[in-house]
Amino acid sequence: MSIEALILAGGMAAAAGLMGCFANMRRMALVGDALSHVALPGIGIALALHINPLLGAVAMLLFGSLLVWAVEERSRLTTETIVGIVFPASLAVGSILTPGSDLVDALFGGMTTPVAPVEAFFGLAAAAAVIGFVAARKNALVIAIISPDIARTTGIDVNRLNLVYLEMFALTVALGLRYLGVLLMGSLIIIPAATAKRLSRGLNDMLALSAAIAVAVTVGGSGLGMWLHRSTGPLIVLIAAAAFFLTLAVPDRRVL
Repeated sequence: MSIEALILAGGMAAAAGLMGCFANMRRMALVGDALSHVALPGIGIALALHINPLLGAVAMLLFGSLLVWAVEERSRLTTETIVGIVFPASLAVGSILTPGSDLVDALFGGMTTPVAPVEAFFGLAAAAAVIGFVAARKNALVIAIISPDIARTTGIDVNRLNLVYLEMFALTVALGLRYLGVLLMGSLIIIPAATAKRLSRGLNDMLALSAAIAVAVTVGGSGLGMWLHRSTGPLIVLIAAAAFFLTLAVPDRRVL
């Protein structure tokens, strides 16, 4: 793995670890897995137009997040319910549009091509945007989770905050598609945060530990994949899952 790819993987993993903490607290643990499927139609359309599949994935994920937010505001259904409606339709459309030769890479990821300079720049800028959003708005996110009414009385625009959070969530999913693909990216958002939650006594501890675990399992899985000549995505998820199950032997310290 090149230095550029290693740095990009670390930034992506850190963003996933941070976003996963709030997904866990918002009871959105399965949303990351479901939302990632929305990228598949964008990948298929991009391949048909002979443009970078990442561009199609990002566009579709951002649009999908906006659609989920709009439907949630109008219908008052939960995010999980709406994503559960949107993602199977997206998966069906994407599987039709994406050629069979590219479908496996889209579903499971893999470092099959070098990281282009444009992709590296976009990836680092997007990771920095996600990390900056969490750092700047973590207190507002927590207040909105505890009580939206209290958040509104303190001047927080909860609807706008939810929209920006979903868009940052979608951007995080897009960052990891190269490494884990559509089917597995949600796991990197869910598992490190769940592991960190068991070992942390406060929000800052959980955020730092989740990001560190996500980076460690991503770098470790990528290195192991290169050594074994296997796809990186499944190995990253297996290492993350193993780390979580190891924490079951430790007393639960969580207070969140």
